[in-house]
Amino acid sequence: MLESFKNFLNSVSSPVTIFTSAVLVFALFVTFPRQATSKPAGLAVLLLVLVFFGIGLTDEHFRTIVSTPDNVPIVGLIFLFGYFTWYAMRKAVINDRRIEKGEPTVEQAETNEKVLVFPYLIFIEFVVALAYAVMLVLWSIFLKAPLEEPANPTVSPNPSKAPWYFLGLQEMLVYFDPWIAGVLLPTFIILGLCAIPYLDRDPAGSGYYSFKGRKPVIIVYLFGFWILWILLILTGTFLRGPNWNFFGPFEVWDVHKVVPLVNVNLSELIFIKWLGVGLPKLWFLREAPGILTVLAYLVIPPAILAKTVFKNVFKKLGAVRYSILVMLLLVMVALPIKMYLRWAFNLKYLVAIPEFFFNI
Repeated sequence: MLESFKNFLNSVSSPVTIFTSAVLVFALFVTFPRQATSKPAGLAVLLLVLVFFGIGLTDEHFRTIVSTPDNVPIVGLIFLFGYFTWYAMRKAVINDRRIEKGEPTVEQAETNEKVLVFPYLIFIEFVVALAYAVMLVLWSIFLKAPLEEPANPTVSPNPSKAPWYFLGLQEMLVYFDPWIAGVLLPTFIILGLCAIPYLDRDPAGSGYYSFKGRKPVIIVYLFGFWILWILLILTGTFLRGPNWNFFGPFEVWDVHKVVPLVNVNLSELIFIKWLGVGLPKLWFLREAPGILTVLAYLVIPPAILAKTVFKNVFKKLGAVRYSILVMLLLVMVALPIKMYLRWAFNLKYLVAIPEFFFNI
């Protein structure tokens, strides 16, 4: 029965099913936060994850992957980040309920309870530091560092993976050109995080947990953090094997696995497959559909949103701050859009100009 369950998971596992399932779970979490942050719901999810890992540990291949010294922290990341996200949302829901009843938030009710930094806070931090030091010593004793032989330029490991904190970027390379996945998107991530205090000056929700009053902002942040970062790290760590092929959680990493993919550019899709004619020789004519598509994506949505859904946001932020905000959002949404285009149409690039090494 366990083998049938493992084979079933392997058969339904693919980038599109895993990503779509994660988005649906995320949508349920932010749509029904009160139910999702209840203790029974939290325990049920924890139990499901533990059962999955319990079944997985009976599989030699799965056990080898999750017990690799490099991957053990990523397994811990799943539980730690999941718990703290659930706990923070639970505190926000509790405060939202108190606000609805006209009661002060938990943080406001505790403002009169002053605690001195010394010795109380310093003592707690010192004890925690000691506990972490002991934990790191035990970790280093029982979990050996994954040191390998000296690098050999003539032999490359397969799969060749970046450190875990870069695996999200390495996964993006499947869908974007290196200059976008390795330079442009990380730059937008850093600049976007730096711009948050300047774009969002609303004092509402400051100093206490709240979801209802900050719903759009929290949803966008959690989507970017969990779906577009943590999920990509987990995919690159546990599901990408030799030749960067995608494997099910219990599928043996076969170095000879061949995945028949015929990736095409948008210009090839339009001129050759749809119109049945050859590609124009001039690059600006050949890539005109892609260039117009990208420009329309960057220009039309901000104007429409400013008149409809983001009307109040536009008035509140002004033209400059609003334009920066929407541009950051469009760049973030471009990642899942490009992923689905690859899965649905094997679309490689919207704009491919090898003459200038420019691909989007």
